[in-house]
Amino acid sequence: MISVNRVSLSFGAFRLFNDISFMVNPKDRIGLVGKNGAGKSTLIKIIAGLQNTDKGVIAKSEDVTIGYLPQQMVFNSIRTVLEETSEAFSEVLSLEKEIVALNKELTSRDDYESQDYRKLIQRLTECNERFTLIGGTNIHVEIEKTLLGLGFSIGEFDRRTTELSGGWRMRIELAKTLLKKPNVLLLDEPTNHLDIESIQWLEDYLQNFQGAVILISHDRAFLDNITNRTIEISLAKIYDYKVSYSKYVTLRHERWEQQMATYRNQQKMISDTEEFIERFRYKASKAVQVQSRIKQLDRLERVEIEPEDLSTINIKFPTPVKSGKIVLELKELSKKYGTKQVLNKIDLIVESRQRIAFVGKNGEGKTTLSKIIVGELDFEGHMKPGHNVKIGYFAQNQDELMNENVTVFDTIDYVAVGEIRTKIRDILGAFLFRGDDVFKKVKVLSGGERSRLAIAKLLLEPYNLLILDEPTNHLDIRSKDILKKALLNYEGTLIIVSHDRDFLDGLVDKIYEFKDKKIKEHLGGIYDFLRRKKIASLRELELNQKIVNSSQQEIKEISNNKQGYFDRKEFEKILRKAINNLQKCETNIEKIEAKIKGLDVQMGDPESLHVESYSNEFYEKYKELKSELEIEMNNWEKFSKEVEELKMKN
Repeated sequence: MISVNRVSLSFGAFRLFNDISFMVNPKDRIGLVGKNGAGKSTLIKIIAGLQNTDKGVIAKSEDVTIGYLPQQMVFNSIRTVLEETSEAFSEVLSLEKEIVALNKELTSRDDYESQDYRKLIQRLTECNERFTLIGGTNIHVEIEKTLLGLGFSIGEFDRRTTELSGGWRMRIELAKTLLKKPNVLLLDEPTNHLDIESIQWLEDYLQNFQGAVILISHDRAFLDNITNRTIEISLAKIYDYKVSYSKYVTLRHERWEQQMATYRNQQKMISDTEEFIERFRYKASKAVQVQSRIKQLDRLERVEIEPEDLSTINIKFPTPVKSGKIVLELKELSKKYGTKQVLNKIDLIVESRQRIAFVGKNGEGKTTLSKIIVGELDFEGHMKPGHNVKIGYFAQNQDELMNENVTVFDTIDYVAVGEIRTKIRDILGAFLFRGDDVFKKVKVLSGGERSRLAIAKLLLEPYNLLILDEPTNHLDIRSKDILKKALLNYEGTLIIVSHDRDFLDGLVDKIYEFKDKKIKEHLGGIYDFLRRKKIASLRELELNQKIVNSSQQEIKEISNNKQGYFDRKEFEKILRKAINNLQKCETNIEKIEAKIKGLDVQMGDPESLHVESYSNEFYEKYKELKSELEIEMNNWEKFSKEVEELKMKN
């Protein structure tokens, strides 16, 4: 489809690409990776035809159409969400207008035998055929499905785009890009402005997409779920791996070790050669050998190697002052912005050293509640901080709140106290600030560098409750790993607002889902939550729409269509049994979940668990119920699949 052939590009003395080549094939799912500044976004722009090269060619098949989503855009539209998204179908809308005009003209004419009339008929036929071919009859359904998948509600379709934040406008651009149905998608950080549900929708879309995808993302889980090929850009070259991101990481380390061995061998040879030249430079008897060695070094192609970042967080951050057992208690807390209700009578108790994630669609109140907790917003209801609680807050714009005129080193030096002041360089090194980087002023740092610095500063202060609102938004994969390791070692209470599943995995053990102005507690990690939520939504869809409301007549209609396949009565019996199994499983799940909820309530009352033997028995029962729930959920999936397969045979 696309051939990148011997492309080179330099900016001044800095060489970004040096003679790189690769092919993009149909249905490729390519993840572009490399350090910040390696050239990932520039390479996508070159393929999209928006960036010239110094040399080399980008060859494309005649039928290739490209959809490109940049990382940032300038917006100037004043249309509504629906009108702006409909621009993806400009050809369809143009054809629609032309068909209306042609029909109107034909009805006003009666020269049926003339050449002009026949030309009008021919053009109308061509327009109708093209209109049908590109899905013109279905565009409104496609628009609605895509906008809903990306988090818009139907009520927002008529909102002016000027009323929306940059993140929501980027969602409209993503919707337009997908709706154009190109056969190559170029996506630069498409998940940056999406919540977890929208990311999952986009994953499903891309997994079923019939064309090729080239993707830049710092979301490891997203890359693993989408890509089947990884192209790394390093030191102006590319390395092409026919595997997903996680497998690439392993192969990349093996390649680095091989390169390192080659590099060391060459360095030893160079050192030995230079030593020989220096030793015998002024001996006439060795002049020929010396000149030969000098020429050998001049001709030598030096092995370049990008240092592998093996930084680890091994700094002992200040131990926070111990707080009371109850860190935070909210009762019937509500929040309105004007007439818009965001949170409605929510209750929440946070206990010491809990690790909690706030998740849900954008606009459901996660950031609002975070700001209420830290005292930045007023509210209705009651909020009571626990004894000795000291809150540290990382806002989404935290990197913009630092003093731009001080250096990286001084930013940390101002907050470091005691013995840790002797380890400032080690701390900054752990957060990827090395050498002269520590003397840069904050105002020259990139967004990712500012975020890393703000997080390092936050972790140096002895807060016993940390609230982090989207801390990974501007971080690359390596930086996220460093932050995650630091937080795993943190000894206080943690609340994280994030859509990054890989980052949250193993870091939090309780999820609060924000939806419909309420919050709902889910015990377990992020993937437990996502799995249960997906099963629950599927269960609701299947049972409410297909099974619970299935009438006897529906069963008979299906069985009648199966007479050539099964005996009618036998098929009816099998289907009824499968539906009964599924409904019975649903009932069991509801009973078990009710029991677990009852035990959750007891857990919140430590007085009832003061006897050790009873406590052990209690937790054994809790574990048994969890196991039973797991089994029933697996059974539900099995029975649901069985019912679906029977119906599909219709």
